[in-house]
Amino acid sequence: MNKLLILPRVVFSVYGMLLFIAILLVLFPFIVIASAFGKLKGGNIIYSICQFWSDTWLLLLGIHHHNMFKSNRQQDQPYVFVFNHLSFMDVPIIMKSLKGRHFRVLGKAELAKVPIFGFVYRNAVILVNRADADKRARSVRQLKSVINKGISVVIAPEGTFNTTGKALKDFYDGAFKIAIETQTPIKPLLFLDAYHRLSYKSIFSLTPGRSRTVFLEEVSVQGLTLNDVPALKERVYQLMETKLIEYKAAWITNA
Repeated sequence: MNKLLILPRVVFSVYGMLLFIAILLVLFPFIVIASAFGKLKGGNIIYSICQFWSDTWLLLLGIHHHNMFKSNRQQDQPYVFVFNHLSFMDVPIIMKSLKGRHFRVLGKAELAKVPIFGFVYRNAVILVNRADADKRARSVRQLKSVINKGISVVIAPEGTFNTTGKALKDFYDGAFKIAIETQTPIKPLLFLDAYHRLSYKSIFSLTPGRSRTVFLEEVSVQGLTLNDVPALKERVYQLMETKLIEYKAAWITNA
């Protein structure tokens, strides 16, 4: 990075953090009220509030979002959405990308400990603790329950930030098992610019600019069994990898 840009970027990042917190504090009472309506109805309300939060924050940061569809839109079809994970910006982009849908995000349990934000997180996200088998199994049951209610789920199959220099890091099985067990199609999403807007490398790397989400064609799991998980996982991986290379994703240094 040009050394002359370091200070302006740090200042802009601090501005972004303060703005994020300010919007959270304004919306927090409404989220508390929404939480009283239960996990289903209250959760849907909280997600609508979070989408407003995301809209407002990205607008004031000068981040302009655009969805790109490579297949027909199916607003009423529940999906297992999977996405490439490189940025702290991924959750606001998910909120922006899936606006108008009912969905739940699978997220790391550790973030639920953050003051104030943790309350929102616990009431909006399906928490997963991969170090605890019992808690991990409970998360899977919650995901299946959500899908059975006609609500989509959003999972990062890489599990954590991709720091490999490749288009994607290796996928875990979870998203693909859930898709097969609930017979729910998989819809891959590509976040092409999140890495530029706020890289995993530093919380002080925030920049304004464009944000694009590519909705790839859905991958059917009809008739598949758990024996097909490895092949399904590889199929989705190859689909996403090919398109990320085609779009010349900037983080790819080890093609």
